[in-house]
Amino acid sequence: MTDKFIFRFVAGITVFVIAVVIVLNRHLIPGPATPPAFTPYLPLLNAILNGTCSILLLTSLYFIKQGKITIHKRLNITTFCLSSLFLVSYILFHYLMRNDTVYGDIDGNGLLSDAERVAAGSSRTVYLYILVPHIILAAGVLPLILLSFYRGLQMQVQKHKKLVRWTFPIWLFVTLSGVVVYLMIRPYYHFN
Repeated sequence: MTDKFIFRFVAGITVFVIAVVIVLNRHLIPGPATPPAFTPYLPLLNAILNGTCSILLLTSLYFIKQGKITIHKRLNITTFCLSSLFLVSYILFHYLMRNDTVYGDIDGNGLLSDAERVAAGSSRTVYLYILVPHIILAAGVLPLILLSFYRGLQMQVQKHKKLVRWTFPIWLFVTLSGVVVYLMIRPYYHFN
């Protein structure tokens, strides 16, 4: 496969995934009137998957620094699979949920009253300062992950190393901040 083909393939996957997330997150395709009983468990599952990926990424870094390429590869394949499972779960959750969760929305009406805004205080600002880069970097890291993964599997070590210098810290930030975002928004989920 040529680099040109790989870049087009990665670009196509990235555009497709981002489009699906936007369409479902904006509820352009409405989900069911009553979400299935497992829906409330998806955010926790997503946080567990993100946390596990964080640990696996750090463990993978440790093993590659020890020169243990096979373990490094296996950990990264596992991380890639878990991140893919996360993506499916994330998309499913946003498809199934009819209402967006708003940080500070205590009564679950989807609107932030003045009283709710005051009650949330500066923690809402902290939440948004974590959420916004999390979202932007989550979208931006996908092509880096795919290209790094490809270069690594092809044993194109120098190209892999150059990409991973960017991919690793961004991917780690996205997985760690995903857990933090979940812990912060969890009190405001309303599944009724």
